[in-house]
Amino acid sequence: MYQRIGGAAYKADLKTTLALDRATDYPHTAFRSVHIAGTNGKGSVSHMLASVLHECGMKTGLYTSPHLKDFRERIRVNGEPISRKDVIDFVHRYRDLFEKLQPSFFEMTVALAFWYFKNCGVEIAVVETGMGGRLDSTNIIEPLCSVITNIGMDHTRFLGDTPEKIAAEKAGIIKKGIPVVIGEYREDTARVFWRVASEKQSPLHFAGRYYEPAGISGIEGSSRVFTFRKKPAGQIIRIESGLTATYQSKNLITVLNTLDVLQEKGIPLRQEAVLKGLRNVVENTGIMGRWQVMGRRPLVVADMAHNEEGIKEVIGQLTNYTYRRLHVVLGMMQDKDHEKILRFLPGQARYYFTRASIPRSMDAEELASLARKTGLTGEVYQRVAEAMDAVLGAASEDDMILITGSTFVVADLLEWMDGKKLPS
Repeated sequence: MYQRIGGAAYKADLKTTLALDRATDYPHTAFRSVHIAGTNGKGSVSHMLASVLHECGMKTGLYTSPHLKDFRERIRVNGEPISRKDVIDFVHRYRDLFEKLQPSFFEMTVALAFWYFKNCGVEIAVVETGMGGRLDSTNIIEPLCSVITNIGMDHTRFLGDTPEKIAAEKAGIIKKGIPVVIGEYREDTARVFWRVASEKQSPLHFAGRYYEPAGISGIEGSSRVFTFRKKPAGQIIRIESGLTATYQSKNLITVLNTLDVLQEKGIPLRQEAVLKGLRNVVENTGIMGRWQVMGRRPLVVADMAHNEEGIKEVIGQLTNYTYRRLHVVLGMMQDKDHEKILRFLPGQARYYFTRASIPRSMDAEELASLARKTGLTGEVYQRVAEAMDAVLGAASEDDMILITGSTFVVADLLEWMDGKKLPS
């Protein structure tokens, strides 16, 4: 599967997905949906939308990828993961079909999600693409609204080597006559979205034209208050968010505009339920790995940022905290632009170079060698668990520990954390 081995698992067509859909009696037609693509932020946006729709009283499906601890995280209804029994029943029921079609892991997982949502009587599902959009296995749905959070340089081997080419792939989720929300505006990719939306006669919404940030508070308990101004009237909206990184301001603007579009499409939303959904997104959906605070003395934070744009946002968070010394546990996948990512990392930190426990991981020694060329220094650890033992032994109570660089490094961290409690 792509999660473990990368490009060898990639399929450049939807033939198998369509065959699976046909064999399972077109389950994606049994529920309404919202389709989310983008380089960064699509997971946060998906979880926030699902939490809001659930709080508004709808039976809500949520499909995301990859998972961190348990495969069943990918498929949820009202926040609850699919049961092991349902996974087993699906595999047994369609075993002969799988042997015939030889679907990829992702193709099979999408089919399972849609089959499960139909069987559960889901009213609306929030569906996140895996990679790209045009050829993604999720791209058989006819959603109420399509959402593209932003465009950055990631997965360039498959999606293209320019922002415009990547935007064109992600614009593949835009369907005829169906509105699309674009989270972040950039001139080079906006032209692509205008062209595709015009061809498809799809209403195009750039979220920043409807909302702008008006303030961000400090963290209060386990939440942070974000303030927005709705254009053009200037109405002030105050949102308490369970996702506390300041970069979530961009994602919240995308969510607010998407909710407006859904309301125009007849989805019943109540303001108090919307606010509750955004406040309780972590409890309602189980989202992990987005500026997730694991301990406080020392401050231990994990973030799944794994590309240039994501790392820039994460490093920007550091200015919101006071600490004596910064320690960074860092691991990356082989297929990333390592030199561009490394140049954004702070030179004054102490590094613990490591690798995740999947074949796609970059060798920790190789990563350390590249990092030294950019002035980053530290020690090498072959497992995330070893890096964590070392950093906790070295850090004082007044220090900060950041674990980042890969979704799968954070996944290994969570496995290491299982049953452990860091000082708070």
